[in-house]
Amino acid sequence: MSVDMPDSLDRYSRQVRFPALGEAGQLKLLASRVTICGCGALGTVLTNHLVRAGVGRVRLVDRDFIETHNLQRQILFDEQDVADNLPKAEAAARKLRLINSAVTIEPVVTDIDHTNILDLVGDADLILDGTDNFETRYLINDAAVKLGKPWIFGGVIGSEGQTMTIVPGKTPCIRCLIEDSPPPGMTPTCETAGVLGPAVAVIASFEAIEAIKLLSGARDALNTELIMVDVWDWTFRRLKVAGLLGKVDCPCCQRRRFEWLDGTLGSHTTTLCGRNAVQVATRRPEPLNFAELALRLAPLGEVRQNAFMLRFGTEGYEFTVFPDGRAIIKGTNDIAKARTLYAQFVGS
Repeated sequence: MSVDMPDSLDRYSRQVRFPALGEAGQLKLLASRVTICGCGALGTVLTNHLVRAGVGRVRLVDRDFIETHNLQRQILFDEQDVADNLPKAEAAARKLRLINSAVTIEPVVTDIDHTNILDLVGDADLILDGTDNFETRYLINDAAVKLGKPWIFGGVIGSEGQTMTIVPGKTPCIRCLIEDSPPPGMTPTCETAGVLGPAVAVIASFEAIEAIKLLSGARDALNTELIMVDVWDWTFRRLKVAGLLGKVDCPCCQRRRFEWLDGTLGSHTTTLCGRNAVQVATRRPEPLNFAELALRLAPLGEVRQNAFMLRFGTEGYEFTVFPDGRAIIKGTNDIAKARTLYAQFVGS
């Protein structure tokens, strides 16, 4: 039997006909707001699903720019984006607006840290994890618990991925499972273990369906376990974690100590996964004047710039500088060296 629906819902007709969603659920999706933290491998798959599904407002937050090796798994980007030196959030937003012009897409090119995360997620109904590091995930967890907002964790290395849906007060938080972030060098990265695109797509799709359930009001159908999938070995594991709620002395959701959010834990200068690069996060009260900076750097070598970034190379290092003063310095994993280079060529 056919189902009549408003013209505005016609593009979503195939998912509206799914009984557990229906027209009422679709209308809730259209009225929803999400913040996606990270617009790389996980983030591009996530946002592709949610924009096509009709989530009304999507904020994409990412600090990085596109390189050729991203194209293996970051599905919204192409070679022209690399040639155009586009930040990931901006390039993704341009593609997504062509996919669904009815959805409001807000790209934010910035590093997520303890000074801005509450502003980035404060008006969202849901926070989604598209990051590649535990430090940002702990920061998301702090913000979500403090604000009482749900978030969905996801991570992939090699052929294996994990995901978990976190609803403050209803489920354990990430620090109930892993109280402290693994120290640098103690866990595999995409540089040491690689990463397979299909593994990313599986985990991001799990995150997306959980988002659709939550935003449409189908909370009884939410996943309550830590899901672990290895697409190479074809293993699927489910770790029952619901019993941890209130049973562990969690510093975040039980003691309400937001150590990542208040800046007690976490760094402002970090090495980047698989990049032989360091990000130096130095916030300024006013945006950098790219024209003046380019004039000063021109004697050192070729300088390229657009509205989103300025790039130059010198002494075997490549600098990508953003308007907020943040820089990615490629050619070193030494944080102290990166800070010195920043001071020498960009300024303090």
